[in-house]
Amino acid sequence: MGAGGRSNLPYSPAEGNGIHVRRVPHSKPPFTLSQLKKAIPPHCFQRSLLRSFSYVVFDLSIAYLFYWVATTYFHTLPSPFSYLVWPIYWVFQGCILTGVWVIAHECGHHAFSDYQLVDDIVGLVLHSFLLVPYFSWKYSHRRHHSNTGSLDRDEVFVPKPKSQMAWFSKYLNNPVGRLVTLAITLTLGWPLYLLFNVSGRPYDRFACHFDPYGPIFSTRESLQIYVSDIGLLTMVYALYLAAWAKGLAWLIFVYGVPLLIVNGFLVTITYLQHTHPALPHYDSNEWDWLRGALATVDRDYGVLNKIFHNITDTHVAHHLFSTMPHYHAMEATNAIKPILGEYYRFDDTPFFKAMWREAKECLYVEPDEDATADSKGVFWYRNRF
Repeated sequence: MGAGGRSNLPYSPAEGNGIHVRRVPHSKPPFTLSQLKKAIPPHCFQRSLLRSFSYVVFDLSIAYLFYWVATTYFHTLPSPFSYLVWPIYWVFQGCILTGVWVIAHECGHHAFSDYQLVDDIVGLVLHSFLLVPYFSWKYSHRRHHSNTGSLDRDEVFVPKPKSQMAWFSKYLNNPVGRLVTLAITLTLGWPLYLLFNVSGRPYDRFACHFDPYGPIFSTRESLQIYVSDIGLLTMVYALYLAAWAKGLAWLIFVYGVPLLIVNGFLVTITYLQHTHPALPHYDSNEWDWLRGALATVDRDYGVLNKIFHNITDTHVAHHLFSTMPHYHAMEATNAIKPILGEYYRFDDTPFFKAMWREAKECLYVEPDEDATADSKGVFWYRNRF
């Protein structure tokens, strides 16, 4: 499962099942970001406009092929095959469109090309197609990268201390409650985050990714939030016209269900990248950028690693060097792993099993009871109420 780490309590019991998890170190790393960068071949930081566009063309071509086959041949199949093939289409199309989502995410990091305008145009088009407010998410996600692992300033999947957990949380800490929680998270988690900042950092007033003057954004970013909103409204109008011409059922089958799968994968990937019994979180007195960036985990999604452009199994390197294009991230990861040593975490647990395990073990965070003065601000996942 990868390297573990040192702490005052090197092994942390994963409460509830007796498994012991070796923690990632929380002490100041014996290396610097500059040393990590020097270990990576220089070409890994070079962005190729042609190569980046080749991934866009490939993914959209495959997505169109799936759409063409579904709309051309599925209705000609005898019953019940005409119904059984649709779930296959949904899964395949959802996976490919998740890859498109990742490319747009790369545009938001200025990792697509050397031209910011090109990155923003491509990202705006691709994300709008998937009903994502490109600039809104770009800016909130940038702040996530600037504050990863901080309990006070991180932007997404910020764990709460036990004292701030909802009163009903303990009643959901069972298989049925966990199943219901996961179902809601995977289907509604993404739109709830965009609309109401659910699972995001607390603000002193209502926060929404569609509000140009909301607390998530600065005044100079407001105009681009309007652009994101216009992009979404344009896509919504296009979907309305498609539903009017083809019917609502057609739109749901061809576009709606695959989009639900994209959203589910997005939540799964993000959640598992930052949620693990071995990962620390820090309060404002203890946090620093490098340790926060290292409080992430690479996961193995099998063949989906490639379909998702390796955002799943190179996430640690991505947090350290977010402008690096995805097609160099694996080489960079292999270059820095020897230096990272115990600070690098890789978990090859199948993602569906990991999702269930983390939903069971990682409910809230608290410092260790026997924490010394220099680790009072280091928080670890717990699950006992």
